Amino acid sequence: MKKEKDYMQDIAEIRSMMERSSKFLSLAGWAGILAGIYALVAVYIAYEYLALTPEALLSDPESSFSGLWELLILGIILLALAVGTAIFLSSRKASEKGEKLWNPTSRRLLEQMAVPLITGGILILMTISLGYIGLLLPFSLLFYGLALFNAGKYTYSEVKFLGLIEIVLGLLSFRFPQWGLYFWATGFGAVHIIYGIYMHYRYEK
Repeated sequence: MKKEKDYMQDIAEIRSMMERSSKFLSLAGWAGILAGIYALVAVYIAYEYLALTPEALLSDPESSFSGLWELLILGIILLALAVGTAIFLSSRKASEKGEKLWNPTSRRLLEQMAVPLITGGILILMTISLGYIGLLLPFSLLFYGLALFNAGKYTYSEVKFLGLIEIVLGLLSFRFPQWGLYFWATGFGAVHIIYGIYMHYRYEK
């Protein structure tokens, strides 16, 4: 009986070692929570101070929206905050586990995310240059969701599910552009917060 328990423990340890070597498990739940909060603050600023109204999101190149540069700067600040927070918290989590943040697995994870994100970024800039402001929101949700779905192979399986949610919200945002800001706030804000809380209590408590 004792030998059987020892074998089971050995198998569990081997499985854990294989998982750590093939998957990036240093994603911090708090990174998702804070990214969601940043996104909701950004939506509030865009709506209240940049006048990003439903009318400006109807994908009309003749739209009177005049806060494009301010919106792009806001997006860059949001991206820098979210990425910086994720790197800092993931690095701290990796250190606590005696691991390195930058390793072959994290490189593969980044490679899987890079192509959809870069493609989406270029497409967004092209559509904005043509005046289709409303496409910024669905495209950002869609390509972010695709990046997460790809990344799910090299990290927690929940990330793949998160990606599917973002893709669905992106499609809804494309179909109903007048509600695009609300879908974007749901995807990058509320869903991130819920995901972060779930991940924190499941894997970090």
